[in-house]
Amino acid sequence: MGWNSWNKFGCNVSDTLIREVADTMVSSGMKDAGYQYVVIDDCWQVSRDKSGTIVPDAQRFPSGMKALADYVHSKGLKFGVYSDAGSKTCEGRPGSNGYEVEDARQYAAWGVDYLKYDWCNTDGVDPKIAYPTMRDALKATGRPIVFSMCEWGRNQPWTWVRGVAHIWRTTGDIQDRWASFTRLLDQQVGLEKYAGPGGWNDPDMLEVGNGGMKIHEYRAHFSLWCLLSAPLMAGNDIRSMTPEIRDILTHKEVIAVDQDPLQQGRRVRKNGDLEVWAKKLTGDAWALVLFNRGETAAQIALSWQELGLSFDAEPAVRDLWAKKDLGKIKGTFVASVPPHDVIMVKVTP
Repeated sequence: MGWNSWNKFGCNVSDTLIREVADTMVSSGMKDAGYQYVVIDDCWQVSRDKSGTIVPDAQRFPSGMKALADYVHSKGLKFGVYSDAGSKTCEGRPGSNGYEVEDARQYAAWGVDYLKYDWCNTDGVDPKIAYPTMRDALKATGRPIVFSMCEWGRNQPWTWVRGVAHIWRTTGDIQDRWASFTRLLDQQVGLEKYAGPGGWNDPDMLEVGNGGMKIHEYRAHFSLWCLLSAPLMAGNDIRSMTPEIRDILTHKEVIAVDQDPLQQGRRVRKNGDLEVWAKKLTGDAWALVLFNRGETAAQIALSWQELGLSFDAEPAVRDLWAKKDLGKIKGTFVASVPPHDVIMVKVTP
C-alpha cells in the first residue's frame, strides 16, 4: 500500500511534491489506514556520471535523494523509486540494463525501500534474465527492498516470477476511464492460483480520485482491487482530494479485505453485465462483491452453496461500504446493485 506519482503527475515530479505527499499521507489518515510507500516514478534521473552512478535531476531534487528518503522516513513512511530493465526508461531517461549492481547499491545507500522496474526499450533483453539480475543486485545490498516488476504481463510472469519479484504487473497501463478499469479487471480472471503470500498479481495502480470516473465507479474500482488482493498504490493528488475520495481510499474494512493474506479473490459467476466475485478470508469468512457493469440497476443473487457452504447456512452479513450489519441471512443473498457500482459484503458463518 502506498502512493505513486505517475498516474497524476507523469514527469512533473519534484522534491517539494514528494515531501508534501508524505506530509499529506500522514495528515489525511492514509498512513493510519495502512499506506506506507511514497514512490517516485519515471523522470527523477537525468544521466550517469563517469563511474556509471545514476544522477538525479538536481533542479527538481536539489536536496538529493538521500535527504528526501530521510524526510519520508521521518514521517514513519517508506521511500520508493523507479527504473527500467532496458537501456532507457519509458520517458528516455537512463535505464538500468548493464548497471544493475551500481543502481542497487545506490538505491540502498539512499535508503530506498521499494523499486518499480519497468520494461521499455528492452529489445533483445530476456525478462527471465533481466528481472532475476536486478533481484540479485537488490538482495546483495542487504537492504530490504520491495521489488515491483512492471513487465506488463507480456511473458505471463505469473507462471515463472514467484521468488523473483514481490509483485508483478499482469496488464498494460491503466487509464482513468471505466472501460480501462473493466478491461484490466477481465485480465485477472484465472490468475488467482498464482498469487499468495510472498508474491501477488498487480493489475496496476489506482486511478481513484483523478477525475475520469464518477464516485461510484471509483468505489467499484477500489472494491475489486481489494477483492483481488492487489497492491493499493494511490495515484491521485492526495493533497487536494475531496472527502468522498479520501473516504474510499481510507475505508479500513474494505482495505482489510485487500490485506487479508489467505488468497486472491476470484470471479465466481458472470451473467452478462452482472458478476459475483468472492475472496476467502482467514477465519472461514468471505468477502463478496456484487458487480453491475450495466446501465440500469439490477438484482444480483448468490446462494451460499456457491461458496461451499450448506444450502441452509445462515451466516452473518455485513455491508462494508455502508458499515452496517444486515443480520443473518439464510440460503441466498440478494441485493439491488446500482449501475456501474458494487455491493460489497463480508459473510461470516
